[in-house]
Amino acid sequence: MYELIVLTKKQFAEILSHSLKTLPNEACGLLGGNIDGDMKSVQQVYLLTNIEHSPEHYSMDPKEQFAAVKDMRSNGWVMLGNFHSHPGSPSRPSEEDKRLAYDPQMSYLILSLLDIHNPVLKSFMIQRDAVDVEEIIINEED
Repeated sequence: MYELIVLTKKQFAEILSHSLKTLPNEACGLLGGNIDGDMKSVQQVYLLTNIEHSPEHYSMDPKEQFAAVKDMRSNGWVMLGNFHSHPGSPSRPSEEDKRLAYDPQMSYLILSLLDIHNPVLKSFMIQRDAVDVEEIIINEED
């Protein structure tokens, strides 16, 4: 089980910017990168369209998902997980988030914009109803 996911400040800024632009709706995207032992290193953040245009639900655009996975493969990366925002609730998986978490090896990042001046990004490993917090490290640029 992986216990650590590493992003750069620039990648965090991409997720935050995308999430703010998408308000009042949830934003979403995929994370591609490498796995080394118990550490996942994000190489690329894929900003996708929430085709539900909803503040409480998201569905990723299938064409954008396919293109992102194709790009990951062409770069020799794997899908590390996904992210979505919670415009009006804390950074924790909702019952729907838990139900839709299809792969216990994936990182599920949630960015809470409940306090827009203090966004909170957390990562979770989800297996059925078991939710474990995964540590996030945000590094300077590589």
